[in-house]
Amino acid sequence: MNFSPSARAEGLLQQLDAFMQRYLLPYNAAWHRSVQQGIYPPPFLDDLKVLAREEGLWNLFLPSLHADEPGTALGHLDYAPLAEAMGRLPWAAEVFNCSAPDTGNMELLHLFATPDQGAQWLAPLLEGRIRSAFAMSEPDVASSDPTNLQTTVRREGGQLVLNGRKWFITGAAHPHCRLLIVMCRNDGEAQADGHHRHSMVLVPLATAGVTVLRNISVVHHLAPEGHCEILLRDVRVPAANLLGAWGEGFAMAQARLGPGRVHHCMRTIGQCELALALTSERALEREAFGRHLSDFANVQEWIAESRIEIDQARLLVLQTAWLLDRQDAEPALLRARVAAIKVVAARLQTRVVDRAMQVFGAMGLSPDTPLAGFWTWGRALQLMDGPDEVHLRTVARHELAQARARLGATAAYYTTPEQLLAEPRIR
Repeated sequence: MNFSPSARAEGLLQQLDAFMQRYLLPYNAAWHRSVQQGIYPPPFLDDLKVLAREEGLWNLFLPSLHADEPGTALGHLDYAPLAEAMGRLPWAAEVFNCSAPDTGNMELLHLFATPDQGAQWLAPLLEGRIRSAFAMSEPDVASSDPTNLQTTVRREGGQLVLNGRKWFITGAAHPHCRLLIVMCRNDGEAQADGHHRHSMVLVPLATAGVTVLRNISVVHHLAPEGHCEILLRDVRVPAANLLGAWGEGFAMAQARLGPGRVHHCMRTIGQCELALALTSERALEREAFGRHLSDFANVQEWIAESRIEIDQARLLVLQTAWLLDRQDAEPALLRARVAAIKVVAARLQTRVVDRAMQVFGAMGLSPDTPLAGFWTWGRALQLMDGPDEVHLRTVARHELAQARARLGATAAYYTTPEQLLAEPRIR
């Protein structure tokens, strides 16, 4: 296994780092000030996006970009370190048109959209002219089990009619959001098995019957792009807005998850790297009881543990990215790895950032550092995109299936009293 990025990707990473240092970090305070004043997106963001595209730092996440589509196609392993670098500055991804949930939505459209759907929605998303949202989670059911979903779609003449309520829909409050990809249960198809009872529908946000009820704060953090509650009441769209095949929504959602989780996890690792750097510098500068914090054994242990855990998590995520790039990867193993990195990254972020906050003291709880926001995101990740328990079950099922297949193969490692008394025979 070789998890090293290609020479091309290393060059792009250096270019991206230099771009962020030169253009994005000087605007960081202005970005926060603009958002606090209710001006979102900040007026300078479009200029930064134009500059990023001119420098070839655009749509870096999509391996299958066509020659006539804007961007720089990279494999998952090559994109991973770039996602980590973007993660250090939470608003950076939008500058490079690599924001979630647009990345996953563009991948879905790339895989399943008809030519007309692609022209209407994929092209402007790739150009960065519009934003989108993926509407799956619901307030009244455990959405970690998609067979529970209550939002329905039915065919009525040449139309699809949707009814239901979604929440924590990321991106729906962005002023440029124009499209919802809605995961629905096919109305009246209870006889179908649970994984062939869902469809995805392309719903323009401006469609009659679509109401964005509120932007829900996450642990008191209100994201400007939104985690919204949306009501769908007799929403009617043309039948041509069905994405992919009827009843294949679950399989399509699974296809979207793998790359998206690699992106999320690498951005998380980028935030953890920044948190560790902040911790180490703070420990060197801050004094208590006549000593620098860096002289205390427990602070040294925190720093060491954070370094070890970050590097362990990165290797697991890079292995998953490497598997995603391979055509011969075993699907069951890939599913288990994708589930595992989601758990590892969320737990990593809460641990590393929690230590950093402890070293910073009261400042770590304030908006003067990015730590409080980072911690909130890490805690939310343990629920978003499925709770940890669901992903752990996926990993355990794969491990048990492996054990079932080799059942009895470990018998030679046992030692019974009879075996201890028997004379060994070498043939």
